[in-house]
Amino acid sequence: MKNIAVLGSTGSIGQNTLDIVSEFSDRLKVIGLSAYNNIGLLRSQIKDYSPEYVAIREDKISALRKDINGRIKVCDTNSGLKNMIASKDIDLVVVAISGSSALESVLEAIRQRKTVALANKEALVMAGSIIMKEAKKYNTQIIPIDSEQSAIFQCLQDRNKKELKKIYLTASGGPLVDAPVSRLKNISVKEVLKHPRWKMGKKVTVDSATLINKGLELIEAMWLFDVKPEQIEILIHREAIVHSMVEFIDGSIIAQLGVTDMRLPIQYALTYPARWKGVLKSLDFKSLNLAFDKPDFDKFPCLGLAYKAARLRGTAPCVLNAANEIAVGAFLEEKIGYLDIYRIINSVLSRHKVLRNPGLNEIISVDKWARAQAQKLIN
Repeated sequence: MKNIAVLGSTGSIGQNTLDIVSEFSDRLKVIGLSAYNNIGLLRSQIKDYSPEYVAIREDKISALRKDINGRIKVCDTNSGLKNMIASKDIDLVVVAISGSSALESVLEAIRQRKTVALANKEALVMAGSIIMKEAKKYNTQIIPIDSEQSAIFQCLQDRNKKELKKIYLTASGGPLVDAPVSRLKNISVKEVLKHPRWKMGKKVTVDSATLINKGLELIEAMWLFDVKPEQIEILIHREAIVHSMVEFIDGSIIAQLGVTDMRLPIQYALTYPARWKGVLKSLDFKSLNLAFDKPDFDKFPCLGLAYKAARLRGTAPCVLNAANEIAVGAFLEEKIGYLDIYRIINSVLSRHKVLRNPGLNEIISVDKWARAQAQKLIN
C-alpha cells in the first residue's frame, strides 16, 4: 500500500489524482488532503477517502471541523500543512497547488524525504536551483506530473545524460493558435478560456493561450533534467498526442505518446517505478495524423521572454513567473487586455537587476518586488 497526500485536492489535478486513487484503492491510500477555499468539495472528498489529515485556509477551519469525524486532524495551510507533510505515514506527496505558493510545500516534502509528485511549474521556475540541490542533499525523488515533463522523464529513464542532445517540448498551440494577430487586442477572457484539447484551471489555460506555459515548462525542464535552454526546442503539435521527445547524440529520437488525458501522467507518478494496468483507452494509430510546426515568436512574445529568463538564470525566472501571475490574474478579472500580459511581464523583467546565485530569502524578496511592480503597472 502506498500512502499519499494530495496538496490542492480540489483543483483540476487534485481531482484527477483522486480519480486514479479510486481506481486503485487496494494499492493507494489517501492520508492527507489540502485545499485553499473549496470547503464544499473538500467535505465530499473527506467522506470518500477518509484521510487522517486535512489542511485548509485558517478562516475555514472551524466550519470544516463541525462536519467531520473528530479523529481527523484539521490544520491550516501554513504550519499545519508542514506537520501533515512530515507525517511518517505519508510516502508520496502530490503537489497540485497552483502558483508560487507551492514552493514551501515542495521544499518541506523534499526535506522530509518524501517522494514528490510535482504538478506545479512555478516552484521550479522560481527556485529550481535550490529545489534540485535540496533533492540531491536529501536523496529525494521528484517525479513530474506535467504531461510534457513526465514524457521527458520517461524517455530519459536509465539513460546516460551525456548522450542527450536535445529535448523537444510539444505544445498544442492553445486556444489562440489560429486567431489572427489583429484580433488579439480585443480578445475576450471567455474566448481565451476555450482550450481545444485540455480541460484545465483558468490560470493555466491563459498561460497556454500566451504560450508562456511552454516557457515555464522550458525553465522547469532546464532544472529537472540539467540541460541548457539551447538544448530545448518547442514545437507546435496540435494533436497533443506526442507529449515530448528526446534526441540523442547518435541522431535517434525517443518519444512518449498517449491520449490527451492528465490522468495518464498522474497515474505514472503515483505508481512509479512500476506501471499498473491503465484505466484509459489506448491510442488508435490508424486514425492518427501527427504534425509539428515552429511557434510564432512574434505572435506569442511571452515565449521569447521565457527563453530570455532561462538564459539569464538567477532571479530572472522568478521575476518572469511573478509578473505573469499578477498579469494573468488581472486579465481574468478583466482589468487589463490580453496583450497587456506581455507588456507587463516585459516591463518588470527589463527593470530587474538579476541576482546570479540567490538564496531562498532573496528569491522570496524578489518575488514580492516583481509582484508589486506588476501591480503598479495594472493600477
